[in-house]
Amino acid sequence: ENSPFPLSQSMDKKPIINCHTHIFTGDHVPPYLAKTFIPAPFYRLLNMNWVVAFFRRWNKLKSRITYSPQAKKFEIFKNKARILINKLGFVKTIISWAVTFEVLLILYRFFKTIKEGEDGTVLKVITKVMEWCDVHGLLIPEDSRLAQIILTLFLFIFIPSGRNFILFIFKKLYSFLGAFPGKQSKELAKRYLNIGRYAFHEKQTTIFSKLKGQYPPGSKFVLLPMDMTYMDAGELKVNYHDQMKELAALKNRNPEIFYPFVFADPRRMKEDDSYFKWSGLNGTVTLENCFMKEFLEGHKFNGIKIYPALGYYPFDERLLPLWKYAADHQIPITTHCIRGTIYYRGSKQVVWNRHQVFEQANGNGEYVPLLLPQMNALENSYNFTHPLNYLCLLNEGLLRKLVATSSAAVQDLFGFTNIETPLKYNLEHLKICFAHFGGDDEWLKFFERDRDNYAGQSLKNPEKGIDFFNDVKGNPARGKLEIIWKSVDWYTIITSIMLQYKNVYADISYILHDETALLPLLKQTLLNEKLQKRVLFGTDFFVVRNHKSDKQMLADMMCGLTEEEFDIIARENPVEFLKTV
Repeated sequence: ENSPFPLSQSMDKKPIINCHTHIFTGDHVPPYLAKTFIPAPFYRLLNMNWVVAFFRRWNKLKSRITYSPQAKKFEIFKNKARILINKLGFVKTIISWAVTFEVLLILYRFFKTIKEGEDGTVLKVITKVMEWCDVHGLLIPEDSRLAQIILTLFLFIFIPSGRNFILFIFKKLYSFLGAFPGKQSKELAKRYLNIGRYAFHEKQTTIFSKLKGQYPPGSKFVLLPMDMTYMDAGELKVNYHDQMKELAALKNRNPEIFYPFVFADPRRMKEDDSYFKWSGLNGTVTLENCFMKEFLEGHKFNGIKIYPALGYYPFDERLLPLWKYAADHQIPITTHCIRGTIYYRGSKQVVWNRHQVFEQANGNGEYVPLLLPQMNALENSYNFTHPLNYLCLLNEGLLRKLVATSSAAVQDLFGFTNIETPLKYNLEHLKICFAHFGGDDEWLKFFERDRDNYAGQSLKNPEKGIDFFNDVKGNPARGKLEIIWKSVDWYTIITSIMLQYKNVYADISYILHDETALLPLLKQTLLNEKLQKRVLFGTDFFVVRNHKSDKQMLADMMCGLTEEEFDIIARENPVEFLKTV
């Protein structure tokens, strides 16, 4: 009865709602995620289609092999052989270490031919040992491939202690990831492995069943699709429309627990006239017959997902009418807000060299558009993802700057008069969720900046956080947004926006895998009454699986938070976030 992981939902409580999950398959992922991590044309060798195909074939083959008559006979033979080996007693230990040593040198020699040029004292010692063994006939000749393979297989099958020792050694000495530079490359490799683990399933239905099975009966899930068509990483095997049709069918079969969102990308709006059509009158947006209307009004999808890191800003002019429609109907929008491995892989466009709204001093007493000097694709994706971009939608003055340069239709929609006159209609009531709460690295950055004035504002001024536009005396500070953009941690920026706009939320998806480091700040965040009502439980299934399973993260949260805290973020707040008018 007091278990932190109950078998069923309590009758007097609302169900758990996971506000951030994915069930897209490998067919919805472009083939060249390794682009920009690995020089051309070698990134093509890490083709995601090949990875998915391998895991699909391996999964089917493994099932057939595991339970085949031949496998059963081999299992019996292996068991008899191990019993016989164990009877050798001390002789077995000597043989085990001798075979382990021999296989270790064989594998070292093999990997050394793949990765030449290694240096270091340890490796030189191993090379000298190999040479000595070779001279004294203690090492299988290099051209005896069959004997080497047989001995290696013998060790891995019949000598567990030797196998584990070798795996430990080579994990330290010859990690595959050593071929890539930096943390991001390691994350990419984990992403490949993770997609292989889950996205090899051919149907989203199957992946959803794996998710649902880790939660108490009656739990509900927000399903976030991904449209990676325009990230310049190759063509997808299955188009976005088919992905959404499958989600619609799933919603029809699971209407009480299945909350799918529809993905929005301004480049698809530009390319496909049937994707988003609207008309506006007196500040009201009406959807014409189009894809968005079909899924938001026809299939009753529950929200909108955006992923600016794929190569666009959330304040793109083509998105503004959709945001007006969403704000007026209180349709929730979930936006990706963390540094990650999924981002636009193409070259930086000239128009991205300056920010469209924010300014900076040019040194001559004038203000010019904010310089965005980042050149490579990964760094440039941070500009698209930056949480400060959303002030351009929520703040009327910044939105007015955008609308002033927009089409006549958009200007009419928002009631634009001139740059000096406030808009008749704005987006301050837009309902937005910052997915991933800025990222675990930004949370840790908040902890580290104990001498930073901005990072302390959420504590000094718990009702408002940072004042984005004025100095300490309340006077307009035109260059302040430049400072905040360049130097303030995203946790502080997001919490400040949440404090100042009543419909802004943040979910803890992905970052909660490291509950030991981040749970204290989460608990401290929940002490603020305003923020407490706007934090959402989410896991980022299945993307986070390279760290932990969903059932483990659920158990961690239910044990790490008080019952009241968990119920607020997982049962109460999600209901308000998903509520529309």
